[in-house]
Amino acid sequence: MNTKRKLAALPAGILAVLITSIAGQAQAADSFKEMFTQGKGGFAFRYRLESVDQDNFAKNALASTIRARLNFRTSDWKGWGLFAEYDFVETVGWDNYNAGAGNTPGKTRYPVVADPTGPDLNQAYLSWKSAGGSEFRAGRQRIKYDNDRFIGNVGWRQNPQTYDAVSYRFKNKAGVDLQFAYIGKVNRIFGDEVAAGNHDTDTLIGNISKNWDNIGKLTGYYYNIDNKDLAAFSTSTYGLRFVGKQKVGSTTLGYTAEYAHQTDAANNPVDYSADYWRFDLSATFGGFTPYLAFESLGGDNTRDGAMFRTPLATLHAFNGWADKFLATPAAGLNDAMIGVKGKVFSSWKWNVVYHDYQAESGNAKFGSELDASLATKLAGRYGVLFKAASFKADNSSNYDDTLKLWFMLTGSF
Repeated sequence: MNTKRKLAALPAGILAVLITSIAGQAQAADSFKEMFTQGKGGFAFRYRLESVDQDNFAKNALASTIRARLNFRTSDWKGWGLFAEYDFVETVGWDNYNAGAGNTPGKTRYPVVADPTGPDLNQAYLSWKSAGGSEFRAGRQRIKYDNDRFIGNVGWRQNPQTYDAVSYRFKNKAGVDLQFAYIGKVNRIFGDEVAAGNHDTDTLIGNISKNWDNIGKLTGYYYNIDNKDLAAFSTSTYGLRFVGKQKVGSTTLGYTAEYAHQTDAANNPVDYSADYWRFDLSATFGGFTPYLAFESLGGDNTRDGAMFRTPLATLHAFNGWADKFLATPAAGLNDAMIGVKGKVFSSWKWNVVYHDYQAESGNAKFGSELDASLATKLAGRYGVLFKAASFKADNSSNYDDTLKLWFMLTGSF
């Protein structure tokens, strides 16, 4: 199905919102010249030291990298604006790591730290905003929906994931938030120098939510991915997500429930369907938040390729920081989590979480993981992070024990 036919097939309600919300334009600059002279530039850096000790590799990885980021946003003129962002990643000292996807072919004896060096035009888009709450963007851009579980920017890596896309968003004071986009290319974390760095797609994604104060937010979504370069990533997914919190005396209860169904799409060679489930429960009191969660990605232990995938997600944020499950196992994955987080010395945030991993289909056990982090903000513009992940494989699994350690320093100006 071509792009025009896809857009024509959008529900009538969405088209109505598009038409009615365009009325009126927000103005900031008084002239085209002032659009640029009143614009604002920014600079940010992020230094990270990452260590990986992974069984079955001859050497441990040690990556010392720094990212410099420059950006510029024009002032709005008759609703129009421009934004551009440029990143440059370089090693500082230790570069004993495999950057992945063929970026460092001479370093395959090291575990992967997916931070290739070099420049990248991270974002460059034209935008238009209306006084009615609409915004259109065209060009290279960051797209993040909900908690990044399905659509994200992989912001943990030094070279984030962006999209060559046309996107639309509408928000109003009644709590309605409508987003959809057509994506022509995915600019992946591996950079432009390798084949896996870019994927051509014919992808349409849509997400709409309604927030109710003191109750929660209900989101419905549909993501149709047609990946021209990696057929296994071509999927069609729809689902519902509800997240909220309630005050009960001095305790704040948090809760999440989510379900999604996925099938093969376009050129995917495997005919399959799989389900996704997520449940979270937390309680905050006295500065502490104990929490538990369960996430399930369906699979089939009798055949390959029939597992639930999230190819556009920020995967590091899910199923453990050791990144053992960036690809869903063929038998699927059940991830049971229990953790606690809080603050110490008023400004330091800490988090400890334990994961137990098993197959969704069959009886296989993959292993367990303990993650911990400690972070703070300094002077309003600097950040410090210490982080660790220890994965212990089950004796019967094909995974290997892994220990990862991080130190990160950030600054924005």
